[in-house]
Amino acid sequence: MPEPNSNASDNKPLPPGMVLGPDGKPCKICTAFRYWKPSNDKPKRVQDGKQPAPGIAATMAAMAAGTSAAPQPDPDTRPDNCPPDVEQLGRATWTFLHTTAAYYPEKPTPNQRANMLTLLRSLPVLYPCSHCASHLDTNLKENPPDVSGRVALSRWLCERHNDVNVRLGKVKFNCSIEKTDERWKDGPSDGSC
Repeated sequence: MPEPNSNASDNKPLPPGMVLGPDGKPCKICTAFRYWKPSNDKPKRVQDGKQPAPGIAATMAAMAAGTSAAPQPDPDTRPDNCPPDVEQLGRATWTFLHTTAAYYPEKPTPNQRANMLTLLRSLPVLYPCSHCASHLDTNLKENPPDVSGRVALSRWLCERHNDVNVRLGKVKFNCSIEKTDERWKDGPSDGSC
């Protein structure tokens, strides 16, 4: 698996935060949007006879000249119509997995256990970010899933999430069942959710 910030195809360093996919090309789904800035050198298309909105330079020039120009969106903010980046995909995946664990039975049937194991073991095979999938595959081999019941699965999943948090320099979450239930099932005791 290529390491982030190296480019096997031409040996030029990649921009910070950029990750290569298994094909050796920059991986859009493996890279946060703030590192995958759309290129401004592409020609802008004219649709339905409308001219494209002016770029930042044109907007600044118009403002300096005292004329108006359309405001431009923050270049670090991912537009809603874009495919997910690694951060959005990760948040959605963790939300799904933690919520699924929070509603998993206390005493699952053999069939429910088998289905949960199949779901968890399929993630490294099917996950769109190959870099993330590789880390998850290693983590699953070192820490086999505990699908014996809701509490055990919630703790196991929280610990795997914390493994990722530590690797990314983020704060670890308290994996007590009270905290995981509060976050993923019941909401805060103050009734705010």
